[in-house]
Amino acid sequence: MATKCGSCGPGYPSPLEAMKGPREEIVYLPCIYRNTGIEAPDYLATVDVDPKSPQYCQVIHRLPVPHLKDELHHSGWNTCSSCFGDRSKARSKLVLPSLISSRVYVVDVGTEPRAPKLHKVIEPEDIHAKCGLGYLHTSHCLASGEVMISSLGDPKGNGKGGFVLLDGETFEVKGTWEKPGGAAPLGYDFWYQPRHNVMISSEWTAPNVLRDGFNPADVEAGLYGSHLYVWDWQRHEIVQTLTLQDGLIPLEIRFLHNPAAAQGFVGCALSSSIQRFFKNEGGTWSAEKVIQVPPKKVKGWMLPEMPGLITDILLSLDDRFLYFSNWLHGDLRQYDVSDPQRPRLTGQLFLGGSIVKGGPVQVLEDQELKGQPEPLVVKGKRVAGGPQMIQLSLDGKRLYVTTSLYSAWDKQFYPDLIREGSVMLQVDVDTVKGGLKLNPNFLVDFGKEPLGPALAHELRYPGGDCSSDIWL
Repeated sequence: MATKCGSCGPGYPSPLEAMKGPREEIVYLPCIYRNTGIEAPDYLATVDVDPKSPQYCQVIHRLPVPHLKDELHHSGWNTCSSCFGDRSKARSKLVLPSLISSRVYVVDVGTEPRAPKLHKVIEPEDIHAKCGLGYLHTSHCLASGEVMISSLGDPKGNGKGGFVLLDGETFEVKGTWEKPGGAAPLGYDFWYQPRHNVMISSEWTAPNVLRDGFNPADVEAGLYGSHLYVWDWQRHEIVQTLTLQDGLIPLEIRFLHNPAAAQGFVGCALSSSIQRFFKNEGGTWSAEKVIQVPPKKVKGWMLPEMPGLITDILLSLDDRFLYFSNWLHGDLRQYDVSDPQRPRLTGQLFLGGSIVKGGPVQVLEDQELKGQPEPLVVKGKRVAGGPQMIQLSLDGKRLYVTTSLYSAWDKQFYPDLIREGSVMLQVDVDTVKGGLKLNPNFLVDFGKEPLGPALAHELRYPGGDCSSDIWL
């Protein structure tokens, strides 16, 4: 569990070296109580995932935050492999931005990794005053030693895709990364690739639109995003806006891990497509659709057609496999992207979802399946919801899955999740031929938490992972 390697800094010298790193023994994941009816603060759970441990598959520690209804969402590190050459740095703090309250919690995971403790709270007023931003999402560490967090909006909940800069040692708010007045219209996720002097950001919608749930009329009104923003990494300004064809709600964005690569993928939730973005010979950027998950014609649902709703995507550290979850349809997919322009489906696994047999939804027409999948039962627990956040082990052989997306949408699309709580599952990956197989002996049931069923979200390993580490 060491966060340093002898004479070097945090993380690993390259993505391929990271694949040789130690097996994960614990994971951290935020658990949410907002919109569940339980008046308790969100908390950071530590889960034992070491098969040799007597506490295997158990929550071994809970760190509640001091406030209610923050909606902890995604987390990042104070430092990562982008600072590998700096021996003065250690991956010792987990940065937890709040999607709804705009508060940021800095958690000390270095002193005692199995029992993290709160290090600092950055209040929303500080971020509002210094940055004019709010509704925070993705946190990445920079080679400068700073921490950067993307925003979805301004303090009033209007759309505003800017970036908060924190000092990586004191966690003081320094201001915005982008030039004054240079924020994108909407925001969500981002990834940078300094060798190409580029950062690319994605967009969801304005906080006021998503806060209380999904309304199809908002799609008709054009309130959801369909663009990627290309930023000049050195000048901190937008140089190009890419309009995605069949690319509604581009969420998680992943450059290839190879720092020399000038391409990557973004998952577009509502249109259920994967888009490849890439650098052209002239230095401009383009995007093209490379995967389309067809919708299913249904009865007994809010709309006559149900999209897959691609929510989370991941690339293995060797850039060979792309993984993504269809939260509504309920399947997890693995594609061989050795040729990024022509992804090839190599694994698919249904883990719950909205179209299971015996549920309220009847599938009338399906371009992919011959019948509706069976409900998933693991260790006697029927899994509510569908596969959502995913995290891959460093060696690429284990995929961890949780089932909560965002509390207001969970409540709307999967009311059982609110009653039953989410789960954490583990999928075994065939890294030679491709393929996915559920581990029937692994289940973390967040329906049995001491204060009541909780919504567990994004997973992080103490030593870094393939969605938090960036190489230079």
